[in-house]
Amino acid sequence: MNAKQIARYIDHTALTAEKTEADILKLCDEALEHHFFSVCINSCHIPLAKQKLAGSDVKICTVVGFPLGANLTSVKAFEAKEAIAAGANEIDMVINVGWIKSGKWQAVKEDVQGVLAACNGTPLKVILETCLLSKEEIVHACEICKALNVAFVKTSTGFNKGGATVEDVALMKRTVGDIGVKASGGIRDTQTALAMIDAGATRIGASAGIAIIHGLQDSDSTY
Repeated sequence: MNAKQIARYIDHTALTAEKTEADILKLCDEALEHHFFSVCINSCHIPLAKQKLAGSDVKICTVVGFPLGANLTSVKAFEAKEAIAAGANEIDMVINVGWIKSGKWQAVKEDVQGVLAACNGTPLKVILETCLLSKEEIVHACEICKALNVAFVKTSTGFNKGGATVEDVALMKRTVGDIGVKASGGIRDTQTALAMIDAGATRIGASAGIAIIHGLQDSDSTY
């Protein structure tokens, strides 16, 4: 796999609170230069990114219920709908981890279902925050997402105590089958990105997209 190929896996990400408009414009410039699949940004920046990326094939991804997932479902659904109206092409929502830990699986399903309905065909990725879940909880959450036919399950927000692991990505992929798996959180170099893809990831969320690409270019790697 060459640099251009791996770039198409990457959601080039800038989600920390202090990101300025200049940072978002730089992110978009990098995505355009390297042909990343998307930029993943907070929803307030969608209009700016939409203007910057107009006419390109770079998508705009945004986050909903981020980073805790503990919002009312109605709030998550409203957030998704408004983000899509502003120009988002993909939605990454955080699952309700507290409900999972409470065994409220029907509520978890209805939460995802509510956001999925609001997306109205726009691809939805469901962030599980795997570092907080048992393997059994990861599987059950993935089974719910598969039954609802969301576009992707995603490992992590990157804002908690751990990020993506090869083991969790492989477990998620085995569980969801044809549904996409997005590995995110702590993916900072080429080797790690390729390991996630090997494990079954079909998308990579990373703020280190440039480093990942440069690693491939520097070593002239094939995959």
